[in-house]
Amino acid sequence: MKNEQSMDGLLANASTNEQSEHTDIVLIGAGVMSATLGLLLKELDPAFTIQIFERLDGAAMESSDAWNNAGTGHSAFCELNYTPQRPDGTIDITKAVKIASSFEVSKQFWAHLVEQGILGTPSSFINQVPHVSFVWGQDNVQFLRARHRAMIECPLFESMQYSTDRNRLDRWMPVVMDGRDSALPLAATCMDIGTDVNFGSLTSNMIGTLSSRQGVHAHYNHEVKKLRRDQAGMWNIKVKDLQTGDKRRITARFVFIGAGGGSLRLLEKSRIPEGRGYGGFPVGGQWLVCTDDAVVSRHDKKVYGMAPVGSPPMSVPHLDTRVIGGQKALLFGPFAGFSTKFLKEGSYLDLFKSIRVDNILPMIAAGMDNIPLTRYLIDQLRLSPDERIQALRQYVPLAKREDWKLEVAGQRVQVIKRGEKEIGVLEFGTEVIASADGSLAALLGASPGASTAASIMLDVIQRCFPSRMNEWRKKLPSIIPSYGQDISRDRKLLTEIRRSTNKTLELHPKEKIEN
Repeated sequence: MKNEQSMDGLLANASTNEQSEHTDIVLIGAGVMSATLGLLLKELDPAFTIQIFERLDGAAMESSDAWNNAGTGHSAFCELNYTPQRPDGTIDITKAVKIASSFEVSKQFWAHLVEQGILGTPSSFINQVPHVSFVWGQDNVQFLRARHRAMIECPLFESMQYSTDRNRLDRWMPVVMDGRDSALPLAATCMDIGTDVNFGSLTSNMIGTLSSRQGVHAHYNHEVKKLRRDQAGMWNIKVKDLQTGDKRRITARFVFIGAGGGSLRLLEKSRIPEGRGYGGFPVGGQWLVCTDDAVVSRHDKKVYGMAPVGSPPMSVPHLDTRVIGGQKALLFGPFAGFSTKFLKEGSYLDLFKSIRVDNILPMIAAGMDNIPLTRYLIDQLRLSPDERIQALRQYVPLAKREDWKLEVAGQRVQVIKRGEKEIGVLEFGTEVIASADGSLAALLGASPGASTAASIMLDVIQRCFPSRMNEWRKKLPSIIPSYGQDISRDRKLLTEIRRSTNKTLELHPKEKIEN
């Protein structure tokens, strides 16, 4: 059947008798995912025409905004939930290796864009900020020691430092150590090559450059209301101008849904069979932001701890040095919240509108299996200002309530889907759903999405443009030098890649490990 052709086959064979406005590619959402995919495709084939539709009045205003995401530059250096302990006591670093490898791919892509003049000064979006994992209590100290031993066997993490020495911990994180109980067992690891990434600035620059390319148009205050695939495999998309109320119809050969929390509803509107059974669980976030410049100036790292026993992965607390708008900031959190909105600028009806016949059972089953998560969210909503400060004092013992203010972060929508054996499971990562013919792809989920955007979008390209890959595999190493190679195992290649990207991105990590 025609609608079972691959997407790139449609690019070659689509009818020229179109009655509506036509484009090769539609990107829904002006966030980091759309920006990454659009630039990759334009680098691979400059002839592509692209239309970008964003419901807000600018790029990167939802999940990609600097205040709405974690900004860590997730590289699995310090996130303890990426390295679970097995029943036998050993540490599983599989997920950490995958995420760290993917972040190296993103850095290579950004370095390429800097070299091509597509991105401006690297410090406007990426800065060196060491990553620290910090624990207390004998059991947690033993876990961190075992984690360190396992991780330094992999080239990606071999420069990781471990210490229980309080003098060294004082040097690494004086604000965290001030006033701390001297009898409590403590341990930390430190990766000097960690980074902070302002995905809002990065995405705005990428979208701005992309929309200036020939054949690319970005439309803000435009909302996609409907998308349907016709018998020829083309996508008919109805878009509304939210300022004027005008409506337009776009015909596209390929559609990418990268609308953050809004992606699920659009995936449902597409009616592709592959999207059936997916649901979403929205989770909000809040930060405590330090207003005392003296405290901010004394802390220069990202310090991640362990999530409390029984709490979900999203609850991992961290004391986070950020660089936003060229200014250093210090945040602590996240504190979770619940809202039925799927977007920060969304509707309280989002969750209810997402419920369909095909996903109601998975959503109910996932809800029943995650009652502790519901209880955790309720407890978080009930936290008083004093209780939040008490949580902060586990990381900043001398914190003063008047030096910290509460700020609302972005909305995440965790993926609910059918499991292999379960009726419904709640996922805490990201997932790409693509139609069988490759004409549509959608990204669902949250962390560590933005940091691994380049790898995720390469996966989209490979799945949706299979017949072009023989040609594009020759081009991709000029964009991402490690393409097709496993840098997690090749120490020499990794060293070369990091030296090159660090130079281009103006990152200058310490080369000497403290003794």
